[in-house]
Amino acid sequence: MTRGDQIYVMRPLMSVEGVYEHHGIDCGDGTVIHYHKGDDAVITRTTMEAFARGNPVYVKDQPLAFIPDVVIERAEGRLGERQYNLLTNNCEHFANWCKTGRNESQQLVNYGLDLSQIRSLDSRRMIEEAAQGGDPIAAMQLLTHAQNNVSVAQTTLQDQYNRAQQDMMTWERVAKLALKKNREDLARAALERKVQAKKQAETAKNQMAELIGIQTTLDRNSQQIKQRISVTS
Repeated sequence: MTRGDQIYVMRPLMSVEGVYEHHGIDCGDGTVIHYHKGDDAVITRTTMEAFARGNPVYVKDQPLAFIPDVVIERAEGRLGERQYNLLTNNCEHFANWCKTGRNESQQLVNYGLDLSQIRSLDSRRMIEEAAQGGDPIAAMQLLTHAQNNVSVAQTTLQDQYNRAQQDMMTWERVAKLALKKNREDLARAALERKVQAKKQAETAKNQMAELIGIQTTLDRNSQQIKQRISVTS
């Protein structure tokens, strides 16, 4: 193991040993930056011993990754973060993002829990039908749930957009460093990753714009439901 490596240990789940991988970034000085789960999951720097908990530590090989200095910089930039989410921002998402710029979790894909493959319900259609008929109290509960989902989605997409923008600048810097060392192959690969990051940023931006339309629909239906409640009360 060396500085900037993405590492992991096998952790138990429901008292069953070795069920899932817990990922982190090796700082090369006997410490690891990772999502430390206690009463409140937080990205922090701990000793290697605290990370391993007596278990073997393995290196996650990545065919294309940032140089160690950049990996550590990215990990340190998120110290103190308390936004753990099993499906969208777990320890593997974090370590992969630091190492490769990709916010992904292969374990979730293996378990069939990849959010990109799960089709969401048409919330707007459901709210429209609920607002126009049925129990207005139940409709308001459904609307409140949808509004909360939109709020969470907006925060998630904004984070994705910000990280994609940061990735674009990082990969451009990597490409320039590679050219200085006459490594056109690495520079070309880095620029390809920059293009991917740009597409991710554009996708997040478009999805945020779509959320504005959803929020407008929810606000309109909220007024309709409130009017129905006032009439029936």
